[in-house]
Amino acid sequence: MKSGLFKLNALALLVVAPSALAIPPTHDISELPQLTQDSQHETVSERVLAYFTRYHFSQPELDDSLSEQIHDRYLEMLDFNKMFLLKSDVDASEEYARLFDDMLESGELEIAYELYQTSLERRFQRYVYALSLLDKDKPMSFDEKGEKYYYDREDADWAKDEEALNELWQKRVKYDALNLKLAGKEWPDIVETLGKRYNSALNRLTNSKNEDAFQTLMNAFARSIEPHTSYLSPANSERFQQNMNLELEGIGAVLQSEYDYTVIRSLVPGGPADKTGELSPEDKIVAVGQGVGEDAEDFVDIIGMRLDDVVDMIKGPKGSSVRLQVLEASQGVGGTPKVVEIVRDKVKLEDRAAKAHVEVPEEGPNKGRKMGVIEIPGFYNNLTADVKKLLEDLKSKEVEGIVIDLRSNGGGALNEAIGLTGLFIDQGPVVQVSDGRGHVEISKDRDGVTYYEGPLVVLVDRYSASASEIFAAAMQDYKRALIVGENTFGKGTVQQHRGLNRRFDFFSEPLGSVQYTIAKFYRIDGGSTQLKGVAPDVTLPSYVEASEWGESREDNALPWDQIKPAQYDTFSYLDSAEIQSLNKNAHERLEKDPEFSYIFKDIDELRKNMEKTWVSLNIEERESEQAADKKERLARVNDRLKRMGMKPVESIDDVDDEVLEVDPYLDETISVAFEFIDDVKLAQND
Repeated sequence: MKSGLFKLNALALLVVAPSALAIPPTHDISELPQLTQDSQHETVSERVLAYFTRYHFSQPELDDSLSEQIHDRYLEMLDFNKMFLLKSDVDASEEYARLFDDMLESGELEIAYELYQTSLERRFQRYVYALSLLDKDKPMSFDEKGEKYYYDREDADWAKDEEALNELWQKRVKYDALNLKLAGKEWPDIVETLGKRYNSALNRLTNSKNEDAFQTLMNAFARSIEPHTSYLSPANSERFQQNMNLELEGIGAVLQSEYDYTVIRSLVPGGPADKTGELSPEDKIVAVGQGVGEDAEDFVDIIGMRLDDVVDMIKGPKGSSVRLQVLEASQGVGGTPKVVEIVRDKVKLEDRAAKAHVEVPEEGPNKGRKMGVIEIPGFYNNLTADVKKLLEDLKSKEVEGIVIDLRSNGGGALNEAIGLTGLFIDQGPVVQVSDGRGHVEISKDRDGVTYYEGPLVVLVDRYSASASEIFAAAMQDYKRALIVGENTFGKGTVQQHRGLNRRFDFFSEPLGSVQYTIAKFYRIDGGSTQLKGVAPDVTLPSYVEASEWGESREDNALPWDQIKPAQYDTFSYLDSAEIQSLNKNAHERLEKDPEFSYIFKDIDELRKNMEKTWVSLNIEERESEQAADKKERLARVNDRLKRMGMKPVESIDDVDDEVLEVDPYLDETISVAFEFIDDVKLAQND
């Protein structure tokens, strides 16, 4: 292989010399390490290849076509937003796009390392240039009308030269500065903050490790096969072995590195992060600060930081506080970060357990009626036994029906999904599992006992996944329960985790591990829960279309398909005409509901902005947007207070949390449930 393919020429290494008043870089480009393969990487590459090609559900063939995909994914992971590499760097790499398969098979990864090295050097140049734009005596102007920063460059062309990159970074630095100004900082503080941020980035680059390049390449390979397949570095593998699965101690959140961002994949039910009510899956953490109030330390920018280092920053002793700057998933990277304060704590078992309560409407046609609600945050061990007790308690309170709330339930133990289903049927199949080679295993409830025979409704949303989908699908296929809410996530795959170390290895460092998909879940009607998820019987408004969220938006996601249905008997509670009527009546209520009028408005606004790839750099426009948003939120709160017979407030800060914590989705589901019960009674009397 040709050596030095991606080495930068002397002119390319020249960076802008900072002015006397600009923030000086704390590192020199000569301090960047020269990354090379570690001795174990050849062996690890061979073992990863074996697992991914021999044992993965899809059994991919490592050929030129897959090689090109790996090459493209590798470039994307190095510079997803096309803010660092030049077109000439990318063009030079194209010559070797069909050699990535050969590299992986041979374990000779020099080309990938050279491209990673180029990426390091380009990044270093950019942050030095960013520092050169910061001058305490020359504040930036944010008054130009129509000036924009294009934060989403996924479909843009690669920059043709240094001048083009400079233009992009002038806007990037201005965007960073404007966000700080909108947060109340004065220009000298802005310069100091951004100076620390960009110098911190330089420091991280000088501390790059050989494993960083290797991990990026292996995951480019993994994600070119399927989104739930991955290579875990030794450090990440150790966390997995500790049953953390990248779970951050102290706040209860599962994080993952996605390009330069740290993304919240899920929240541990009942954990400190979950309890804030301010974080959601797919939110991006961009900065971390320690302490609150007088003890508050400056935020540290974590964009581009290794996940290991992010974990170390967020972990901390019980009772201590951490602050996160977060970009909400609905805003994208062009939004203004919000600050979320979290008090670190251990996740208590009782906080993660299923809970039950009785809802009694205080007004309307169902006033005084009782509906049992069981909230299930996750499919933990012993869930079925817990729910069995909750069912007995609710039956003793003479509820007319039960709503199983599976919103934001990301799954868990398969056996508990089977057990939970068994509480509502006497016996029968629950889920089918296929290994892709034609072998199908049917998991069944076999106890012959139904623990609750009354009316049942299951509430789901776009975050309901995996085991949640198995239960909801089974209830739907049996026609045992009415499914209400949003289309579920669509994760219908089974993963296996394997360590890469062997008994007689003599490497000084551990080898990490892999996770790969080995099977797919199928409903008892034969259809897969993969990709499509579970479509509700009664649909409630969603901020995203089913095709825009969940598994369907993942590159290389396994397709939906179907197998032979299992043998089962359905209940007689539901028919298509009744479901149609329930939908019609629900939508008529939603149109009149003040809370849903706000939701419809937010959905319309979100959809208008979905194709937006830029944010204004004009402070007047941004302040106007913020003021309008604040005014709208206050108007909604005062409208709610008026409906509750309470006096209006001048600030949201003056309102009790109980007023803000409304749940129109649950309220409507309960209305649907009562109507469903009345329809069943009417049918039984006919």
